[in-house]
Amino acid sequence: MRTAIGVDLGGSHVTAGVIGEDGSIHAQHELDLEDLTFSVVVEALVSVIGKALGSNGKAVAIGIGSPGNIEANSGVVLYSPNFGWENAPLGPSLSKRFSVPVFVGNDARCATLGEYTFGTGVGTSNFVLLTLGTGIGGGIVADGDLILGNRFGAGEIGHHQVRPTDGFVCTCGKIGCFEAQASGTGLIRHAFAVASSFPRSKLLDMARDDLGSKKIRKAAQAGDLHALTAWKNYASDLALGLANVIAFVNPQRIALGGGVSSAGAFMLDAVRARVDELTTMVPKGTTELVIAKLGNDAGQVGAATMAFRRGLTTLQ
Repeated sequence: MRTAIGVDLGGSHVTAGVIGEDGSIHAQHELDLEDLTFSVVVEALVSVIGKALGSNGKAVAIGIGSPGNIEANSGVVLYSPNFGWENAPLGPSLSKRFSVPVFVGNDARCATLGEYTFGTGVGTSNFVLLTLGTGIGGGIVADGDLILGNRFGAGEIGHHQVRPTDGFVCTCGKIGCFEAQASGTGLIRHAFAVASSFPRSKLLDMARDDLGSKKIRKAAQAGDLHALTAWKNYASDLALGLANVIAFVNPQRIALGGGVSSAGAFMLDAVRARVDELTTMVPKGTTELVIAKLGNDAGQVGAATMAFRRGLTTLQ
């Protein structure tokens, strides 16, 4: 079986996997990142990719999923606010260091390609992946092809506004973005927004920096009234954004990935009915809401799939 190297580049670490054409993972190598300077990250990538190639020297290509707006053909990162890069020649820099072809795509779009090809997207032609973590990433598949957009920005679902007048301030500068309201960070914000109504809440016994979305979700599942109120408000905003996605692209299936999706049925039960209420221009209940299958491996698998295909889309 042919293999490719699939790389998931994040803000705190980079992971490189040896991936088979069937989506199987043969080996994984990880390296922490402390400095996001472009030259330092390139050397980290060279190191971890080299280890992966050492596990299987027959890899036919290298695929890298990176945060940011990325020019599909050149692999140049045009803009990455998370890394502070502009016009960073990631693809060209790495192509000089390896003897096999290197392809670079947006990390969320790579994850979408992986989930569509080998996860919950199998059997669909119109599919959306949303990754609910610190922010909200995503991607859209229409008629079997991943959509990149005019300037490679299609799929930035996290930055449509669901609470433009009374929402939280998003990292992009707008008010009430879907990401600001319905990411893991959004859940934490909801918990603090209602905290004054629950002065005896156990959630307030810990430092703000220690209050993660997982702790809030578990407290809600255990029946804590403060956590349940925050979860209800969070789920309302999540449902609103999901209904908007249905109106925008009418997918057959929406998969929820990322850390918050570990809530599983607890999350789906909280949003399904409200999504149906808000769905108006297509038959209610015709878009499936599911939990993504590949989890944290979707980015690597998708990046490798991009490498096998020699690009994120068949039209590239």
